[in-house]
Amino acid sequence: MEFRTDILGEPYQAVELPLRPDEEGAVSATLVRRTVPGAKQAVLYVHGYVDYFFQTHLADHFTAAGYSFYALDLRKYGRSLKAHQSPNFVRDLTAYDEELDEAVRIIREVDGHTRLLVNGHSTGGLITALWAGRRAGRGLIDGLFLNSPFLAMPAAPAVRTLGAPAVDALGRLAGTRKLPSSLNPHYVHSLHRDHRGSWDFDLTLKPAEGFPLYAGWLAAIQRGHRQVRHGLAIDCPVLLMASTASTSTNRWDPALHRTDAVLRADDIAALGPRLGRNVTVVRIEGGMHDLVLSGDQARAQVFTELDRWLTAYLPAPA
Repeated sequence: MEFRTDILGEPYQAVELPLRPDEEGAVSATLVRRTVPGAKQAVLYVHGYVDYFFQTHLADHFTAAGYSFYALDLRKYGRSLKAHQSPNFVRDLTAYDEELDEAVRIIREVDGHTRLLVNGHSTGGLITALWAGRRAGRGLIDGLFLNSPFLAMPAAPAVRTLGAPAVDALGRLAGTRKLPSSLNPHYVHSLHRDHRGSWDFDLTLKPAEGFPLYAGWLAAIQRGHRQVRHGLAIDCPVLLMASTASTSTNRWDPALHRTDAVLRADDIAALGPRLGRNVTVVRIEGGMHDLVLSGDQARAQVFTELDRWLTAYLPAPA
């Protein structure tokens, strides 16, 4: 295992994590790191759907607080996507346990960190929450920070309930069937500096139009949502953040710059207490879907609330 300079350039380094092959062939994930000399605490960031790690200002905030920063580009996403693979596709969310376990092993056993915060955004928030529930009792993580986690479909409960059996059946019988995607391109346009946003990222790794939506992946997501509704047993403190409002539109709307344009923020907040016994829910006024990419005022509130929670639940080691 050898870390090399990442696509972001120094001080970011990356290493490929070989994983067990699947039905499409060779599989790997990518672990990015920016270490702080002598640090005993670390954070592991996991991105959302049609996404990858590029939020260097998030790493800046954590490293300034004395955390070594790590980010995982999951299999078939971002840095890890191979030409022979269906982007973002898995048949079950437990598949990600392999790269999450290996990333934690490297952070703790190889790099020597004794305290670990996991930070998941959107689909990464769902994946890490389910994984944390399965790994409860092992002492692998000390805290979980969820940024607009994908805990429910952005549809009315009756629609979700009626459509779930059909999606489950299609996922079993034709997992690679491509479904119409509801990804709103205006969300990415609201972020990227070449459109109506302020941020710079690779539009081939995070395209505005998204990637194909596969039936098997959607069925896996729905199973994860059912687990959340039934309740998880995460045994570390959890900080869940969501916007105070959502916007659903197929046209450009200035509200995209101050609301969650992907998920229903109220649903996220309502489901938070089902994750474990120690869950703090914070609503961010003016927050976008990826809260750390929000406007200046909302983003400042995110970091203020994060620091307050870290001081209470994960104080710096003596």
